[in-house]
Amino acid sequence: MSKLEQILVLDPPHDLRFKGPFTDVVTTNLKLKNPSDGRVCFKVKTTAPRRYCVRPNSGIIDAGATVTISVMLQPFDYDPNEKSKHKFMVQSIFAPPNVAEMDAMWKDAKPDDLMDSKLRCVFDQPSENNKVNEVDASSKAAAPVLNLSKAVDGPVVTAAKTISASMDDSEMKKLTEECKRLRAEMDKLTNENLQLKDDGVRMRRAAQRSDHMASNQTGSSSSSMMQQTTSLPSLLVVIAAIFIGFFIGKFIL
Repeated sequence: MSKLEQILVLDPPHDLRFKGPFTDVVTTNLKLKNPSDGRVCFKVKTTAPRRYCVRPNSGIIDAGATVTISVMLQPFDYDPNEKSKHKFMVQSIFAPPNVAEMDAMWKDAKPDDLMDSKLRCVFDQPSENNKVNEVDASSKAAAPVLNLSKAVDGPVVTAAKTISASMDDSEMKKLTEECKRLRAEMDKLTNENLQLKDDGVRMRRAAQRSDHMASNQTGSSSSSMMQQTTSLPSLLVVIAAIFIGFFIGKFIL
């Protein structure tokens, strides 16, 4: 018995293209359409399950309905010289009247009842020309906004300029007043510093004068004491001479 032909219509039919750069998750969509009159079960498989995230990866498509599947490529280091060997396979089977468990249905399905389609993965790294085109497209998209801004009426622009000018004047006034206040504080601090210096000089001079006077007083007192000390022996000599003369004269007479 020949194998059944795929009943689902795939879009894209052969290749799943992923556009770089691949430093972040890259997502591409796969559409499955059921053109038949009955329900169809589907399942999506890949040769690199760790590199892709598929949502949904299985389900049931009603008659005439379409399902969009998101295939998300995880970030990786892209090598242009390396060809992609990753592939996807979409399996389908006509849904039985009563579907209780999808896993049991796929497990018990006969190979002759299965329909499948294979797709290969293609990595598209953006070139420099594409980057330039994207920049030009973004600049063109922003051009209407610029033109719209130029189309503003003259009085509105004049009013805006006046408001901005008034705001600048008020800010300048505030800055000027702040500068004046800072200058006044600096002058005050300078005067206080000079006053402190003058007070210090006066205190040092007064201390020097008091030290000089104290030294003079000490010198005079010491000299007087020395004079008293020197005069005391001479007085004793005179007294002793008087006594000696008195005793000599008494013995002679």
